[in-house]
Parts: sequence; C-alpha cells; structure tokens
Amino acid sequence: MNPSLSPDPMHWHDGLLLGYTPMDAVHEEFVQCIAAIQRGTDAELAGLMAALERHAVQHFEEENHWMVSTEFPARDCHIDEHAAVLKSVRDVRALAEAGDLSECRRLAQALADWFPGHADYLDSALAAWMCKRTHGGKPVVIRRKLDLRSTETGQVGE
Repeated sequence: MNPSLSPDPMHWHDGLLLGYTPMDAVHEEFVQCIAAIQRGTDAELAGLMAALERHAVQHFEEENHWMVSTEFPARDCHIDEHAAVLKSVRDVRALAEAGDLSECRRLAQALADWFPGHADYLDSALAAWMCKRTHGGKPVVIRRKLDLRSTETGQVGE
C-alpha cells in the first residue's frame, strides 16, 4: 500500500538552488529522502525513515558547523530549528521501527511544506554568508525553466 498524502512527491528543482554548492548538494539529497518516503511502500518506510535520520544528522551538523566556525550572526535560531526538525524525525523513525507507520508520510509532507521556506529565509542567508567568506561575493544562481507560481510547494509546473 502506498497512501501518499501528496499526489506528487517533492522533487528537486532550480527554485531551491541557493548558490553555495556544498549546501545545494546536501539540500538535493534532503529532497530525495523526502520524496522516497512520499513514494515508499509501507514495507519500506522504516528503512526510509532511518535513511532520512542519517541524512538529517549529517546535513544539520554540516550547516551547524559552518555557522559556528564562521560566527554566522543568525546561527542560534537556525540551529534551534535544525534541532526541532531532527527531534521530529527521530520520534517518527522510532515509531516506524516499532511498527507504527502512521506518521511517516505526514512528517514527509510536513517537511516538504517546511523546507522551501527554511531554505528561502534561513539557508539563503547562510549561503550568502558562506559565499562571501569563500569567494568574496554573493552567490550567483542560474535557474532553468522556473515556474514561480509553484516554488512555494516544492513542485514545478509545466
């Protein structure tokens, strides 16, 4: 059974690019983890939740390290948000391991709804900060075939 809450799984698109390559790469992996849960069968969900947790730990530790090591001014709120998301992922993964799959797809949809705003507001500032420190300027992002009407949902229209 695959009762996805979303008719279309989240997918990576240029509207999510921030212009700092290491961050964009880890964000693309995050989107792939969410989509895998949205598409996954019930039999796959516990493993997919474990994979999401592993990814989220690495993803958030990397961004947190960038913020702390470079003394990013807005780091406290950003780090707190990562901690809250990771707690939710761990809680739902534990439920899935115990056989309760009821929250897996709901969490995946909540993360699909949350991520574009998080990237736009918190991660974009960090990407600009990191580009300034690394390259001496603002990030440059080239977007292909972007339908701005649908970037808030993480879905790109035709």
